[in-house]
Amino acid sequence: MTPTRLAALVMLVSQAALAETVVLKGARLIDGTGAPPRENMVLMVEGDRIAAVGEPGKVKIPKNARVVDARGKTIMPGLINAHGHVGLVVLGQNKADGYTRENVLAQLAQYEEYGVTTVLTLGLNRDLVYDLRDEQRRGTAKGASLFTAGRGVGAKDGAPPVPVAPDQVYRPATPEEATADVREAATHHPEFLKIWVDDVYGKFPKLQPAIFKAAIDEAHKNGMRVASHIFYLADAKAVIADGVDALAHSVRDQPVDDELIKLMKEKGTYYVATLTVDESAFAFADDPTLLDDPFLAGAVAPEALEKLRAPEFRAKVAADPNLPKIRDALKNGMANVKALKEAGVKVAFGTDSGANPMRIQGWGEHRELELMVKAGLSPMDAIVAATQGSAAMLGAADRGTLQKGKRADFLVLGANPLDDIRNTRKLVSIWHGGRVVRPRSSAAMATAN
Repeated sequence: MTPTRLAALVMLVSQAALAETVVLKGARLIDGTGAPPRENMVLMVEGDRIAAVGEPGKVKIPKNARVVDARGKTIMPGLINAHGHVGLVVLGQNKADGYTRENVLAQLAQYEEYGVTTVLTLGLNRDLVYDLRDEQRRGTAKGASLFTAGRGVGAKDGAPPVPVAPDQVYRPATPEEATADVREAATHHPEFLKIWVDDVYGKFPKLQPAIFKAAIDEAHKNGMRVASHIFYLADAKAVIADGVDALAHSVRDQPVDDELIKLMKEKGTYYVATLTVDESAFAFADDPTLLDDPFLAGAVAPEALEKLRAPEFRAKVAADPNLPKIRDALKNGMANVKALKEAGVKVAFGTDSGANPMRIQGWGEHRELELMVKAGLSPMDAIVAATQGSAAMLGAADRGTLQKGKRADFLVLGANPLDDIRNTRKLVSIWHGGRVVRPRSSAAMATAN
C-alpha cells in the first residue's frame, strides 16, 4: 500500500471512530459552570460533540452505543490555558531556532497528554503557527487545540527578553509602526494580540503608552482582542484604560486597589494570574523533591532534569539579585488573584508555560491550579477559571463546559478534585474533540486506578 493510500485509510478509520456513539455512565460530573457536582451521571458523546448529559433513565441511549463504566470516576472539562507558549524551548534550553513544525507539534501533544485540551499561544510565534492552527481545524494535525496571538508587540531593545528569531515579535519604535505591524498581523486572523508592558525589574526600556495605545486601537479595529503582559499596578490601570481585554499576568508590585477593581469590572477585563511564573524561578531550587514527582517525569527531558538537580543550578538561583523581589512578587500575585476573584473580576487561567525551561508545559497547568487554591480560591473556583473562564476570554463558546452541543473536551479522573485539587493529576483518560488521548504520565494512570 502506498503512503498516500495508507494515510487515507487512517483518516477513514479515524472518522469512523469519531462517528461512534459513546456513553460514559456512573461518574461524578463537574460541568465547569460552578454548579455543584452531580453524582451517577450519564455523558453521551457523538462524534466530536457532547450529545447529552443527564441522570440515568433520562438520557436515551442508542442500541449501538458503546457504554463505558465510569463509576468511581470524576469527569470535568479539559483545561484551557489562556497563556502558553510553544517552540521556544528545545531540550531544556531557550533557542532562537526552536520554532519548528516538529517542536511545536510535539509541545502541543504534550499539553494535550496532560489534559490541556486548548492553549492560547500568547506571542513569540512564527507565522508557521497559522498554518498549524488551520491544519488542526481541517483535522489534519493533532495536539491541544491552538489559538494564537501571533508575534505580539514588544519594546525596542526591551521585553520580551527571550532569544527568538526576528520574525517572532514586532518591536515598533513609533505609534505609526505599531499600527502597521498590527495591520500586518491582522491579515493572519489571530485570536488575540499580545503586548508587553514591563521593564523586567528595571533592566529594559518599557513599551511607551502612545505605542501600546496605537496597537490596542488597531487591534480592536481589526476584530482582535488584546492581552497585556504587565507587572506593575500603574501599568495595569494604563492598559485597561486604553481598552486591553485581558491582563496576562498578575499585578505583582503591590496590592490591587479599588480603582483597578472598578476599572476591570466596568470594562469586563479578564485576569490571568500565572502564579507559576514567579514560583518557577525558585521552586525547584527550594524544593528539589519536586523533581522526583513521577507526574513531572513525562514532561521534562532527562538531560533537563539532571541540570535542575545540579548544585550549579541551585547556586545560580541563589545568586540572582532579583530573587527577593521575585518571592515578593509571588506573594503579591497570590493575594491579588484572591482579592480580584472575591471582588467579582473575571478570572481566567494561564501559566506562561513553554516560555522558558522552568515553566513546564502540562505539569505547570496542574501546578497552577494548586497555587490558585493555596492563594485562597476554592477548588471549584480554580476549575471554573481553567475551563469556562478561559473559554469566555478566548471567545470560544463551543468549549469549557460539559453541556449538550459543546465540544467533547473533558478529563476522566480517578479521584475528585473538589476534595483535593491535586486530583486533577489522576488522569484516567483525556477526551479531545471526541477522541480518546492516553495520558503522558504513567504516574497519572497508576494513581488513577
